[in-house]
Amino acid sequence: MGYSLEEFAEACHRILSHDPGVAGRNRVCGLLREVLKDQAFLARHLGEEVREREILYEDPELGFCILAHVYRGAKDSRPHDHGPTWAIYGQASGQTVMTDWALVEPASEGRPGKVRKLREYTLGPGQACVYNEGDLHSPRREGATRLLRIEGRNVEKIRRLPYLPVEAEAA
Repeated sequence: MGYSLEEFAEACHRILSHDPGVAGRNRVCGLLREVLKDQAFLARHLGEEVREREILYEDPELGFCILAHVYRGAKDSRPHDHGPTWAIYGQASGQTVMTDWALVEPASEGRPGKVRKLREYTLGPGQACVYNEGDLHSPRREGATRLLRIEGRNVEKIRRLPYLPVEAEAA
């Protein structure tokens, strides 16, 4: 079945209205995996004109956002969480090497937190993963990639604190 953005957003809204917790997010993640198989949807929303971060839909009631991300080359991010919200990453093309981090020392105003590397894994086309509140992770892309992402709230409107990796022996 093909999806329109409106149908996808309505389905996410129904799921999250019924269960805004971890189980609901996991159901949205499963739905996102289905949408990632819809080549027409991907062509419509992840075309050449899309910037690195583009909000496709923001739910007026629940506040979740559906975003398109198009990276034209290599890019990596420092370890981070999504503050008081969550995110679901869905890989449409290319690969993202994701690193999960363990908290060593919490961040505070004026002082970055410290984290140590737990594991690294690759998200390939059609794969999606939920990152709940407090889940520390960092994506790395070594080439062009396209993904759909859902944020529980627009993270550009949330203050988040920085984290720095430390060596396992120093932790």
